[in-house]
Amino acid sequence: MQETRLDTGRIRAARQVIDPIFLDTPLYPCEALEPELGCAVSIKLETANPVRCFKARGTELVASRLADDGSRAAVCASAGNLGQALAWSGRGRGLDVTVVASRFATVAKLDRIRALGARLELVDGDHEMARERAAEIARRDGIRLVEDSLDIETCEGAATIGLELVDTAPSFDAVLIALGGGAMATGVGHVVKALAPDVEVICVQPLGAPAMTHSWRRRRVVTTDSADTIADGVAGRFPIPAVLDDLLLVADDAVLVQEASIIAGMRMLFDHAGLVVEPSAALGIAAILEDPGRFAGRHVVSIVCGGNVDMDAYHRWIDAAPVHRS
Repeated sequence: MQETRLDTGRIRAARQVIDPIFLDTPLYPCEALEPELGCAVSIKLETANPVRCFKARGTELVASRLADDGSRAAVCASAGNLGQALAWSGRGRGLDVTVVASRFATVAKLDRIRALGARLELVDGDHEMARERAAEIARRDGIRLVEDSLDIETCEGAATIGLELVDTAPSFDAVLIALGGGAMATGVGHVVKALAPDVEVICVQPLGAPAMTHSWRRRRVVTTDSADTIADGVAGRFPIPAVLDDLLLVADDAVLVQEASIIAGMRMLFDHAGLVVEPSAALGIAAILEDPGRFAGRHVVSIVCGGNVDMDAYHRWIDAAPVHRS
């Protein structure tokens, strides 16, 4: 495999830095999904931790290095999950954390950021406006700007998920990874391609937020004017060139799925696995629903990457979704 920005040795070492509470998350076959999907599905449950998402694997590395360097403050832009994770990791190391988010972000995520002790600043636009404001604060105050997916710690932290997959899972044919900024996709993809190269790495993005998928397909950065999806955690519009370069080396495919399939996936994970997940976490199941022939008879791992969801919206979505009964 050609070299990405990531290093497998550093990723293995990261397991010694990340709080064990975020490591070795459950990985299990969900037999109840098999009759509906026509394939064996194993779930990697990244919601089973204090911030209910995978992001703290990366923020643990960021916060640890900042503390070691004597830094006392950091700022990030977040749709909600990175902000929670950085707040959690920073609080444990005495860091002053500021999170910039859209005021239209999921309320439950914003409330949790505040509860974890971070300073929260809201902007009137989308996530890209929040990124601009976070960069402005970093310049003004001379503090670390934590940029998800661009900062290698966020990718290599997420990559520890890949280590757990290849070290503990029985043989599997494909891994389905939610694609937003690309930290998880490039991190897990790097490890899988380095250690289990025959496994197909498939990235999944909403049709309403397709910038990174279009970029992967065209092998150059493609931006979009807007994003329209309930999967707020993956709704970026401006792919980062260095991240795209890594993704081009590790992803076998990038697919787009419809909103109805995302909602159906959320409903299936609730009905058959007892899981309440945010839309981004259902992208893998949505991909199987939209192309069942591709996965028929195969063993697929789907990374359930987050469970921070507005419950009122969640109930509206899944109550309107068709019920799948085995």
